[in-house]
Amino acid sequence: MDSLPFTEQLAAYKKAIDSDIQAYSTHIHQTTGGQYGEHARAVTDAYLDMLGRGGKRIRGALVMAGYEMCGGTDRHMITRAATAIEMIHAYILIIDDIQDRSKLRRGKPTVHEMLAAYHRNNNLKGDSSHVGAALALNAALTGGHAAQVLLAGLSVDAELRMKAIGIVNATMITTAHGQTTDIINEVAPEVSEEDIKHALEWKTAHYTVLNPLCVGMVLAGAGCEDTNAIREYALHTGRAFQITDDIIGVFGDDLKTGKNAKDDIREGKRTLLIAYALRHASAKDKKLLLSCLGNDALTDEGFAACRHILTSCGALESARAMAAGHAEQAVRSLEQYQSRWKPETVAFLRGLTAGLLGRAA
Repeated sequence: MDSLPFTEQLAAYKKAIDSDIQAYSTHIHQTTGGQYGEHARAVTDAYLDMLGRGGKRIRGALVMAGYEMCGGTDRHMITRAATAIEMIHAYILIIDDIQDRSKLRRGKPTVHEMLAAYHRNNNLKGDSSHVGAALALNAALTGGHAAQVLLAGLSVDAELRMKAIGIVNATMITTAHGQTTDIINEVAPEVSEEDIKHALEWKTAHYTVLNPLCVGMVLAGAGCEDTNAIREYALHTGRAFQITDDIIGVFGDDLKTGKNAKDDIREGKRTLLIAYALRHASAKDKKLLLSCLGNDALTDEGFAACRHILTSCGALESARAMAAGHAEQAVRSLEQYQSRWKPETVAFLRGLTAGLLGRAA
């Protein structure tokens, strides 16, 4: 890997992944209809639409970085592995949007909304919302299993391939339990900070940072010494990522995030921001905040009041400090083991951690 500034290296990874995704998507679009019919192609196209919406491709980039930092050189193979991880991410986003009842993702209708519109436009029988969600689940499943097919077909030693597949599937179990915890946190009468931290780590840190790095490292032939050494960096970076994401979820700009900023409050999402406010806000503000959490009829005025509470009680400042603290611990851990890996990749990971804190979407 050439020694490039972080933003340029991330852009190079993204370009390679996007190109591979485009080639794969074109093939799947062309073959699905003839093999399974027009409705199957509509469902598949909805999945491919989500996959093609881009984003920063951080997970795919980390697959490639993990591979290169441990001496891997097969660019074609690792780009296809990165595509598979991005496909799994699209599958997870579709399910997450159904569970959160979200209408927008990256500035466009969510997949279940797209397929509800397909139901209406084709004058099909039944309830459009239900059919849209049902078809979206099928879109997610086909995409997730197609990703497994790509991983199983990687042109690498069979033992390394099986290790990578094992890591991915073990991580998805952790992610599912993290999502369960996150959902229960929204509806449970009492939610502890420990419950919120469990969701943060299981749902995000393992899935977003540790998993792709370990997949790439293992495909390069790395052993447990390397994957164990990167663990603390990955988990602290993942925690910083999710805390920052939760801040953006409430204080971000809709045009930049592609989502409605009111969604997290309307869904009743329990984050460290919310937990801090419920401990430190006045009794009056706590009552108002609780009345807004999980309220489908949340108004703009109510949402603005929630933002004010989170700022005035110190919750926003506290969350930013926690994210920065995790980022510092991540970098310290990375520097402790940096002699094991290529310096240009270590620089990329250091830049990634810093970049996650400063992002606006």
